[in-house]
Amino acid sequence: MTLHREGHTILISSAIMMMIINGATYYWLGPNSWIFMTVLALCIILYILFLQFFRYPTRDQTISDKHLIAPCDGKLVVIEEVYEPEYYKEKRLQISIFMSPINVHANWYPASGRVSYVRYHKGKYLVAWHPKASTENERSTIVIEKDNKTSVLLRQVAGALAKRIVYYPHENDKVRQGAEMGFIKFGSRVDIYLPLGTKVHAKLGQKTVGGVTVIADF
Repeated sequence: MTLHREGHTILISSAIMMMIINGATYYWLGPNSWIFMTVLALCIILYILFLQFFRYPTRDQTISDKHLIAPCDGKLVVIEEVYEPEYYKEKRLQISIFMSPINVHANWYPASGRVSYVRYHKGKYLVAWHPKASTENERSTIVIEKDNKTSVLLRQVAGALAKRIVYYPHENDKVRQGAEMGFIKFGSRVDIYLPLGTKVHAKLGQKTVGGVTVIADF
């Protein structure tokens, strides 16, 4: 287990800030003050939460040209036909995975192919499970085309706590299944849009493991 590079700046700056706060509290109130002890305990708990949030696990990934693999850890909360208005402008099968603050928040490519479309949209910070989160929240849209022209659209969606979406691909990049796609900071979800009729292997309510769980045929 290592720490994700997206957390380095936050972890260093928060450590410095906590040291200053605790140092000032210690200086003015002394080591036996209940206020100092409370502040110290809260800072330790908060920093441990930061460390677990930015953890980056080593995993034996599932690599298969026949399958779409989960792009993130979380809970599968949506499997339904919807109208996708940004890229396809037609009905697609939407699969959504909700990521709680305790999940690993790295995102992985669920399939290999060529990145044909990348867009970032500023937006609101509705709770990630809100029906309008996919179209109104801060989000990124990434489309991956396979050699046979089948494509999958991935949408990183910010939630009420997530304040920054990080994505790594550029248009025309060749990407590999299981490689790192991005990171979403502090709670969010990932939407997947597939052709109608796609055989889905995952079930509603299922816990997914990014880079490992088979979601559907592809």
